[in-house]
Amino acid sequence: MIKTSILYISAVTLVILAACESQRDIEATLQEINAQIEDVRADYAPDKRVAVFSAEARQEAGQIILAGETTMPDAKAELIQKLESHSISFTDSLLILPDAENLPQRNALVSNSVANIRSAPRHSAELATQATLGTPLKVLKKENSWYLVQTPDKYIAWVDDGAIALMDNDGLNQWMAADKIIYLHPSGFSYEAEDIQTQPVSDLVSGSVLQLLEEDEAFYHVEYPDGRSAYVSKTEALSYDEWLSETEANEETLVNTSKTLMGLPYLWGGTSFKGVDCSGFTKTVYFLNGMIIPRDASQQVHSGQDIDTSTGWAAMQPGDLLFFGTAAEEGNAEKVVHVGMWIGNNEFIHSAGRVKINSVDENASNFDAYNTNRFLRAKRLLNTTTGGDILDLKQVKLYN
Repeated sequence: MIKTSILYISAVTLVILAACESQRDIEATLQEINAQIEDVRADYAPDKRVAVFSAEARQEAGQIILAGETTMPDAKAELIQKLESHSISFTDSLLILPDAENLPQRNALVSNSVANIRSAPRHSAELATQATLGTPLKVLKKENSWYLVQTPDKYIAWVDDGAIALMDNDGLNQWMAADKIIYLHPSGFSYEAEDIQTQPVSDLVSGSVLQLLEEDEAFYHVEYPDGRSAYVSKTEALSYDEWLSETEANEETLVNTSKTLMGLPYLWGGTSFKGVDCSGFTKTVYFLNGMIIPRDASQQVHSGQDIDTSTGWAAMQPGDLLFFGTAAEEGNAEKVVHVGMWIGNNEFIHSAGRVKINSVDENASNFDAYNTNRFLRAKRLLNTTTGGDILDLKQVKLYN
């Protein structure tokens, strides 16, 4: 009886030891997979603002599951190749976005004057960026009444369904082929009839794009992406094609546009005449001159051509961007936290509290000691092919 008990205990012990060994093997494999995931993420999606790569490995019922989602098929293919080359057995549940199975309409147009695009699918979440009326968006997935979307500058965040009109590829192509207008007044309204005393249909901000149905001497008859019809005064708008053909981003136009935003309040995440943060300000100025530049200051700093400011400001030209923050030190990378635009005469315009003009000249009454002391470097975005993340609307057909 004693011998039988000893044999039984030994068998149980072996089973437990085997189970422990198997669990250790699984945990080691999970660590290996997660290390490979981080390598691929670093190569393909170092900036989570413009790419989704939320892959993870986990254990379920003794099996290893590769789960999560990504907007980058090449990154997924690379990861799977790495795992297979290490003879790792797993179940592939890594979803490629857009979620084709659950999203029959994977395009959208902004249908409000401004869409507030947030960091999470709720109204209380941080404002990540904005997009103006008529801006085309890529729809990646849906969560309740919110959609994960990607803007033309590649920014990825969440927008509520009340701000957009969903459409399939055919619907988007029809909209692209239609005649359009662009609203150019800082802000205003569209109306139910050809009379500014009638009921407004909605507010508008500079950069709003609407489909043109017909026109007379005083008004454009337009249609919103969600089907609403309205009238816009011709004194405040222009045919989109005419505007684009006449628009030329140069030193003078950039400075003139920037000054139309003077006094506009600072708004974290803002990129419109309803409010701008520092990079939203520079982005809006360039957009209204036919150029789409990256969203954030830490992204804009990688665009364009470097300007030598080691001996002073002599090389600066109006339209150049100035970047501010903390310089790189041993063990710490450079941190860009603010951006402004050079307008000449040792002055720059920027959004800090409000849009205002300051000087780098310590003898000037509007000298900005704080930002001058944390200046990092300057970049020129005009007339340069450096940085493929700058879009020229004359070359990239975003609205037509």
